Amino acid sequence: MSPRVTSRSSRTALLRTRAAVLAAGLGASAVLGAGVAAAATPTATTAATTAVSGSAHAVQAQAAAQAKAAELAKKAATAKAAQAKQAKQVKQAAAKKKAAGWVAPVKGYTKTASFAQNGARWQSTHSGQDFAVPVGTKVVAAHGGTVVKAGGNGAGDGPAYGNAIVIKHGNGSYSQYAHLSKVNVRIGQVVAAGQQIALSGNTGNSSGPHLHFEIRTTPNYGTAVDPVAFLRGKGLSI
Repeated sequence: MSPRVTSRSSRTALLRTRAAVLAAGLGASAVLGAGVAAAATPTATTAATTAVSGSAHAVQAQAAAQAKAAELAKKAATAKAAQAKQAKQVKQAAAKKKAAGWVAPVKGYTKTASFAQNGARWQSTHSGQDFAVPVGTKVVAAHGGTVVKAGGNGAGDGPAYGNAIVIKHGNGSYSQYAHLSKVNVRIGQVVAAGQQIALSGNTGNSSGPHLHFEIRTTPNYGTAVDPVAFLRGKGLSI
């Protein structure tokens, strides 16, 4: 064989060897890449799973917070309702206690002639307290008791009183209401404190519409005591 032929054979063999090595390298790279890809896939799946789990926990936490807020609001509403009920009961108890005690005979009044005040329109000194109010103002019993006098002519105490009422109370005192335009009770009737008994007026010896109010030790004229001092002693601001 000639040297030229030998040289060509050698080069061909070298090229084949290099091609084999290159192919082997590419194959190894492909295998390695597949391994890397295969190794990367579980990591991505884990990350996605973690993200979904975190979102679920956030939703659960929000739902729990909303449920807790609703429960607190419910408890607050229940407590408020209980307080309102208690306040109502206290108010009712106070009203009941007041009804069992003494009350002012009229509302929205202006005090005019006072007890023991001198004047030309009554004998000697004034026997009660005058409360100036418009004709038709509601007059109530200052305390619970039994009506012992009612009607015109001062209910028996004289025409100067006009229409009048006298109520006997359990503590041995009597209250008198005069110059009335209308009498709403009768003798023998039992009345409660604060119950309407008449309408104010201007009857009898009166210079203007008002209620003449007395506290007496007997049902008759001449036994009156200071009604304002008496009612203040019962806790009223007159």
